[in-house]
Amino acid sequence: MTQTVLFVDDEEELRTATGQTLMLADIPAMILDRAEPALAQISRGFDGVLVTDIRMPDHDGLWLMRKALEIDPEFPVILVTGHGDVNLAVQSMREGAYDFLEKPFAPSRLVSIIQRALDKRRLTIENRALKREVGGRDKLEARLIGRSDAMVGLRKSVRAIAATDADVLITGATGVGKDLTARALHDLSARAPHPFVHINCAALPEGLVETELFGHEAGAFPGAMRARFGKFEFARQGTVFLDEVDSLPVPIQAKLLHAIQERQITRLGANDPIALDIRVIAAAKTDLEFAVAAGSFRADLLYRLNVVTVTVPPLSARRDDIASLFLNLAAQAAARYSKPVPDVPPAVLSQMATQAWPGNVRELRNAADRFVLGLDPAANQSDDAVQSLAARVAAHEKSLIAAALTAHGGSLKQTYEALGLSRKALYEKMQKHGLSKADADSGA
Repeated sequence: MTQTVLFVDDEEELRTATGQTLMLADIPAMILDRAEPALAQISRGFDGVLVTDIRMPDHDGLWLMRKALEIDPEFPVILVTGHGDVNLAVQSMREGAYDFLEKPFAPSRLVSIIQRALDKRRLTIENRALKREVGGRDKLEARLIGRSDAMVGLRKSVRAIAATDADVLITGATGVGKDLTARALHDLSARAPHPFVHINCAALPEGLVETELFGHEAGAFPGAMRARFGKFEFARQGTVFLDEVDSLPVPIQAKLLHAIQERQITRLGANDPIALDIRVIAAAKTDLEFAVAAGSFRADLLYRLNVVTVTVPPLSARRDDIASLFLNLAAQAAARYSKPVPDVPPAVLSQMATQAWPGNVRELRNAADRFVLGLDPAANQSDDAVQSLAARVAAHEKSLIAAALTAHGGSLKQTYEALGLSRKALYEKMQKHGLSKADADSGA
């Protein structure tokens, strides 16, 4: 971890001397003359510390300290004071300052205080990461439910990617839970305390897409009476989730590409760009490779979005999870509708696991809602109403043998060869299921 010191002072000579002191001590530093650029660097994930003079024009050191502690109450702030400001510095320590230095100070004392503050910051960042890993593991397993290999792999990917700041493209069929995965990536990241802005690109008002995303200035168009933040600007220090990103018009895709590449936007009607500190997660309802080939999606935007790709598996790839997932969804539905959590017969769960779910988790959630409300016939189905596994296997075997007999015109030799059975085994199974050569003619 490379830790950086933010040193802020309006005196040029002191900035120069301090910069040399920190360079000789092998401590990376940003030497600044104003408060605002320093504040722009500070976040909960910033691993350095702040050293600031109290007396400065415009915004002073106390203003900067309070703003920094609003972002992160555990952020180490070291105040540099003049002789008459010692009482003020002591008071500021009650407000959360880490330490203070009185001018003139010895370079060795500056380095010593900074090193202690950096050690404290390193431990704070490491402890937070451990808490996210331990607490996040439980939360993630409760959110992305399932013990199948597919879901274990998905959770592993989410944990690994969440720890980075890489942009992510989430792929998967309709209803698999791409939005849930995006939210999990945000909640397990260092950006979790900041906004998660979900933008359904398909639902943006036609003709207002640009201003919705990037904002506008007063007078930018008829009816724009005042300036307005766009969703990207609102998400600063957090995460933007572009759901159904393939729905954006191609001209807006070009502006989106610029915003993601440069991490800055320009409001409609403005000239000055606004810097952004955001993470971008995107999902699409179609295969973006096909969309690129069809000319409806920019290839350069696709390459910029899929720095990392996460694929959410469909239910057909995780049938072992369907029963536990249905129980969880039923419990959620019961809470929403103020109903008691219902008992789900094993036979119903077994039936759920064998059904096709083209709508994936979304469709299964609807089934759970109907079950809880007593609107699903399965809700009143007893265990006896569903055949046992052995009975279903036997019925399937009978249908296969009957179909093979029909396909081969009742020829026993061709039938047992096609099924990979011995002549004796075929006779025994036909006797067991009550089949005869005549079934080939009847199609039984």
